[in-house]
This record gives sequence, structure tokens and C-alpha cells, in this order.
Amino acid sequence: MTTAVVVGSGPNGLAAAVHLARSGVNVQVLEAADEIGGGTRSGPIDVPGLIHDHCSAFHPMGIGSPYLSRLDLERYGLTWRWADVDCAHPLDNGDAGVLFRSLEDTAADLGVDGSRWQWMFGDLSTGFDALASDLMRPVVNVPRHPLRLAAFGPRALLPATVTARLWKTEKGRALFGGVAAHAYYRLDRPATSAVGLMIIGAGHRYGWPVAEGGSRAITDAMAAMLTDHGGKISTGIRVRSAAEIPDADVVLLDVDPGGALRILGDRLPARVAKAYRKFRRAPGAFKVDFAIEGHVPWTNADCARAGTVHLAGGFDEIVAGERDVNSGRMPERPFVLVGQQYLADPTRSAGDFHPLYAYAHVPYGYSGDATEAVIRQIERFAPGFRDRIVASSSRSTTQLAADNPNQVGGDIIGGANSELQVVMRPRIALDPYSTGIEGTYLCSASTPPGAGAHGMCGYNAAESALKYLRKQGSEVL
Repeated sequence: MTTAVVVGSGPNGLAAAVHLARSGVNVQVLEAADEIGGGTRSGPIDVPGLIHDHCSAFHPMGIGSPYLSRLDLERYGLTWRWADVDCAHPLDNGDAGVLFRSLEDTAADLGVDGSRWQWMFGDLSTGFDALASDLMRPVVNVPRHPLRLAAFGPRALLPATVTARLWKTEKGRALFGGVAAHAYYRLDRPATSAVGLMIIGAGHRYGWPVAEGGSRAITDAMAAMLTDHGGKISTGIRVRSAAEIPDADVVLLDVDPGGALRILGDRLPARVAKAYRKFRRAPGAFKVDFAIEGHVPWTNADCARAGTVHLAGGFDEIVAGERDVNSGRMPERPFVLVGQQYLADPTRSAGDFHPLYAYAHVPYGYSGDATEAVIRQIERFAPGFRDRIVASSSRSTTQLAADNPNQVGGDIIGGANSELQVVMRPRIALDPYSTGIEGTYLCSASTPPGAGAHGMCGYNAAESALKYLRKQGSEVL
């Protein structure tokens, strides 16, 4: 029987494993940690009964994934939940930009900027599925929907600072800018509009849901499906070299390029090893998980209804902060994302005690303690927040990397979204998943289409592996 080994059980590793198993391949997954999930792990931290997401939290690209949406993971326990408001971006004057799942409601709340918001995102939301089927594949592919791709391309290539000029109010600019900041790159650089456009388009199509019981429910469901198709998962097995990988017809690595270099060593062709060494990392995250009594005392009422709250003041402050972290400087007021997943999923709370998720954008490898900077940013828009804190747990860039080796330097998005690397990652190649070693593929978020619990990096890499197996005469579906 045709065999495969997948190293790593994050959403991409498991997506690859499921696709191979459903194609008739005997799959074994090896995970270094004691539990599966990678960036989708969830669980208690300080206060018993509270469920915290360790990294990945909100999933507009997960529910809208061209692959995961076909798997019917609901049969394996995955349930999506939505807050009343997807995202809010408060301003110092007490107002806030508010992103609803409804395009019309968002436009109405933006007032004079509403018609421009509808013009920008109307076709992106109605045509999201078609667009995603092209954009979430490698660049070197014949597009299935060339007209939609042609309409999206010019907008996506613009710097976010240029796109933001479309909106006349600070609400509109800040709302877009906060989402664009998910690119973790300087917003005055080309193509930095792309991430914001896609996430907002996905949000107006599907919303920004959370997984009931924590993000781990996504990979738990995939693991259950894999087991149903005969696959096996072994935890607590750290693969340090190719010699430690069991013999198999194909091998897929859910690791970053640095991890691939360590595991594959001198087996890698020189050109591939050189490209992996030159791979650029993104700035880091500094994560703080709070247990709070009662709710966050937001000045703006819509923030109290929002699953995600972006804290960075106005658009210019966002731009300055992202410029600083990409230049290795820690901003005085960093961009902070706050997650109130419990609003959509009350099972994460215990009575009046709630888990609050937060992280700040910090320079790559930042060695300082950003806990106080995170608290100050929340207090800025929610005076009295400190008094609600029952417990907190901080994780530095070093601790994030120790917990998940793919997050080296605190990079939680799998590599910089720089001008070329945002579309040609981890190297320029017809098949970006190929390591140059026959039958061995990279399937992590460092491959197209990048970060998110959408599984598309794994699915695409598995497709490359299946093509190879067919050429070898293996019996696969």
C-alpha cells in the first residue's frame, strides 16, 4: 500500500494527512508535542474552567476554506459560533469603526463612507468563493475565474496607505487599517492591501467565527476524520533529522523553512537550501492571556459586542506602529488585538469569569516584556480594565517559539508578507511545496497561501505529493 509520513499536526499537517488518506494513502502523522494542533491548540491556563486559544482564534478564512468547507467537519464535532459584531476598532474620541458580517449594516454604520465600503467589498464578498479558489492555490496556476482575479489584482497590489485614502472618515480608515495590519508588514509597501481585502471579504461572506470549545476543535475534527480513514497520529515524537522519519513513499513537513533545513540537512539541493536560509521572518507577537471577572469596560458599547477588537487608535498610528516593528523598534503604543471569543462561545467561561485573549505586534525576537504595553492599550479604550483582571499569563517571542518551533522569533504567520514573499513563498519555484527531494514536500504556513487555520497549504502540498505518486504508478485516487 502507498504510504506517507506527515511531520507536524497543525491544521496544515492534518489537512495534508486527511487529503492523502481520503485518496487511499496509508498515513502516519508524527507530532513533537504531547498534544496535536500546533497553532490551533486551546485549553486552560490559570483559572480552571476557562478555555484559552493558544494562537489561532478567529476563522473567517477557515470557514471559507475551499478545502475544509468540503470536509463536513461538523460530523466530527466542529461547531462554528459568531459574536454579534465581528470586529470593532475604537478611537480615542469614543467612536469606533464596526465590522458586521452584513455588508449593508457595516456600510450604514460608516455613514458617509458607507457607499465606498460597499463599492470596495461588495464584489469581494459575493464572489469570495470563486476568488479564494484561485488565490489560495500557488501563483503558477491557470486561474479558474480570471475576470474576478483581474478585478481583484489591481486593488490587492496597492499599499494599504493608498487604499485607505478611499475613506474620508477616521472610522473607515482605521477599520480597514486594523484588518490590513494582520499582514504584519509595513503598510506603505506594495501589496499590503491584499490581506485586509481578503479577510474583510471573507468576513462579509462568512463572518469571523470561533470554534466552539476552542480552536483545537478544528484539528480535533480533522484528526477524527483522519482516523476514520485509517490514518495514525503519534505524539511526543520529535523529528530532528531525515534519518528519524520512517520509510514512506512521500513525506510532508509541516515545519518552517528553518525546520526543513535542520531535518533534511545536506540532502537538500544547494539552491533550495540557499532559498530556505534567505527566507524572511515576520515581526513577532507578544501574547497575554487574561482571566477577568465580568466584562471589559469598553467606552464604546459596540466593542462589548465584538469578538475581535483592534487597538491602535487612528490609521496613522497603525502605520507608524507597523513601520516600527518591521524596523526592529518597539512602539510605545503597539497594535494590540483583543479576542473576546467567549461572547460567541460561552462554554469557554466559568460563571462570571471569562478568558480574554490579547497579543501585541512586537519586533522579531523581541526580548522585552510587553505585558504592561498591552494592558495600557486596553485601559486606553476601557478605563478600569485592570480592576477586572483575576490572573494573567504572558508569553514572549522566545516562549512562543519554545512552545511551537514554527513560531521562531515570535513569528505566528509563517514568514514575512514582503512584496515578493507574500505570493512566492518559501521560494520562487513552479512547485513551491517541493523541497527538491523526490517525494518530500513542505506544507506549513510558510508555503502558499500562508497563515490561517484554513488547511490550504497542507491540501496543496498533498496535491503535489499525489501527482508525484501517480507518476510513480502508485494506486491513489
